[in-house]
Amino acid sequence: MELDPNIFFLVFLPPLLFLDGWRIPKERLLHDRWTILELALGLVVFTVLGIGYFIHWMIPSMPLAVAFALAAILSPTDPVAVSAIAKRVPIPGRLLHILEGESLLNDASGLVCMRFAVAAALTGAFSLTDALGTFLWLALGGLFIGWAVTWIIVMAKNWVFRRFGEEPGAQILISLLIPFGAYLVAEEFHCSGILAAVAAGISMGYAEQAGQALAVTRVRRNAVWDTVAFAANGIIFVLLGEQLPQIVMGAVRVVRDTGHREVIWLAVYVVAITAALAVLRFLWVWTSLRFTLARAARQGETPYAPSWRLIMAASLAGVRGAITLAGVLTLPLFMPDGSPFPARELAVFLAAGVIIVSLVSASIGLPRLLENLELPPEPSQQKEEDRARVAAAKAAIEAVESALRDAAGSRIADLYPEAGARIVELYRQRIEGLSKTGDDGVHARKLEEIERRLRLAALRAERNEVYRIARGHRLSEETARKLVREIDLQETRFAAE
Repeated sequence: MELDPNIFFLVFLPPLLFLDGWRIPKERLLHDRWTILELALGLVVFTVLGIGYFIHWMIPSMPLAVAFALAAILSPTDPVAVSAIAKRVPIPGRLLHILEGESLLNDASGLVCMRFAVAAALTGAFSLTDALGTFLWLALGGLFIGWAVTWIIVMAKNWVFRRFGEEPGAQILISLLIPFGAYLVAEEFHCSGILAAVAAGISMGYAEQAGQALAVTRVRRNAVWDTVAFAANGIIFVLLGEQLPQIVMGAVRVVRDTGHREVIWLAVYVVAITAALAVLRFLWVWTSLRFTLARAARQGETPYAPSWRLIMAASLAGVRGAITLAGVLTLPLFMPDGSPFPARELAVFLAAGVIIVSLVSASIGLPRLLENLELPPEPSQQKEEDRARVAAAKAAIEAVESALRDAAGSRIADLYPEAGARIVELYRQRIEGLSKTGDDGVHARKLEEIERRLRLAALRAERNEVYRIARGHRLSEETARKLVREIDLQETRFAAE
């Protein structure tokens, strides 16, 4: 099948980038904002210049402008690929958040560089002023449109649901459509649809903190989005594999233009470009780190100096993926005079090869680099989690006591104190356990962990018994499904703690 890059961008990238922006920890993104911007902007330009000249030197038959276009396509790391690698490789938390933030923001800079390199190849002219202006319009316009679309839809949705009641299915459908709306509006105004989808996801995360959605909506929506993300990720890489035979055949036809007769030189080019990308990334990260440490020293701080292995891991983790593939397929087919665009098929093959080699290298190399590595201390969130649990428990006790006072005149008022006392006692036990420190706190946590395991064992036994009774036709299927769902929700709660 022929892969239309515009359809590919529209169908797969908006929901995946939206979900990454929605779920990425915003406070970590803001905390490391300067490091992320250095990678998302400075490293992209550094990569375009370095890799562009390197490709032209290695393959003289590829025009310099085309080499710069290929380097620009290869410069952005891919958030989908980074997320896929992170699920299988134990990347340190802060490093993962930096990589995710970089991959969410560097697409605009890479695609702008590609656009102007292609224009230079077609016309032979280049304007730095136009390039900067276009970049600002693409980036700032995309970010603003993504934010505006999300907030307008969320406010309208909340108004409708307050008046007519909330329907979980409608909520889920709206959340699925928001990234496509943001992407299409941004593209209509010639802004970055990719950044619009990212900004929409980040805005959705803040909008959700209002807590206006029903609990059942959040549970079902999370399940739907997990399924969409899993399916889209899988389809992207299946499509990449499906395109490879056609890409390889096209590259073989033009390999002789490079001055070599042996097809093995294609593999040499791919490995050399992938290695050069990693080296330039290592140099940039190391240099940027030196400036960061020097700035911290001038401010009287004593920051942690990471080892070369951690810097190497940050370099190797810059994997390429779907955005690179879709970007390289947007290269024009013909020049203005009707002649074929020079070395297009070779550029497509090299981009696809770099995607595969970078993914395989990261999957194999990162576990070995990070094995037994002394990592910088991660800020513990246990205390703030305990404080939030205690505050929530106190609020729950106040709500129960208020409900008891309101039910004083009820016909069954004599039953409320007993039921309320049972609930309040559970919350007071939680407050007491979370408020302990030292050895008492450790003992309380161990006791809580043992209780959690026993609860899980009990819930699994409950479910097995319900299934056994249903198989014996002593329980209707509808009732069995209801009981199993209740048990599943409880088990999910305890398993997630």
